[in-house]
Amino acid sequence: MPEYEYRATGRNGEMVIGRRSAANREAVAAFLRREQLLPTRIVEKGKEFAIPTPKMAGRVKAKELAIFTRQFSVMIDAGLPLVQCLEILATQQENNAFAKALSEIRGSVEAGSTLSNGLRLYPKIFDPLYTNMVEAGETGGILDTILQRLSSYIEKAVKLRRAMQSAMIYPAAVVLIAGGVIFLLLWKVVPIFATL
Repeated sequence: MPEYEYRATGRNGEMVIGRRSAANREAVAAFLRREQLLPTRIVEKGKEFAIPTPKMAGRVKAKELAIFTRQFSVMIDAGLPLVQCLEILATQQENNAFAKALSEIRGSVEAGSTLSNGLRLYPKIFDPLYTNMVEAGETGGILDTILQRLSSYIEKAVKLRRAMQSAMIYPAAVVLIAGGVIFLLLWKVVPIFATL
């Protein structure tokens, strides 16, 4: 059985370094979660490279996050268990980084953590507003309503960003064309007048 070296942070922020024999990296991560430790690095002894940790997740587009939140709210509203929702949504994701993040979150929820604490493992995907809203929904028992509101908010933000980008195309084109005309005038026309 391979031996893994790990580095993790505890609840109080203290750094914990150790070794553990396990079948695979996921078993070590599950052990650390049971000990209420957040793994930051898990490396098989004798291997040079570090296994990616939750904080190294790739970029997730706002549109993907909005679709995920909308589907999640519908599933919760239908009465599906939280773990099953996360499992289904992880298998449906085309973005591999997002699918892996959802699988890790499902694992932390299965280990006894709250959904909001699982989401906080991925600050690049789920911002503080998102995680705090989910925590409020969990506390108040209205997670489906909160997720619907979050999905509406994200969809509106995406539409606003697109509207701003499309509104900036015309001024940018005008400035570019004006700059080209001025350059052409200075390069071709002004020298003709200078010789006259």
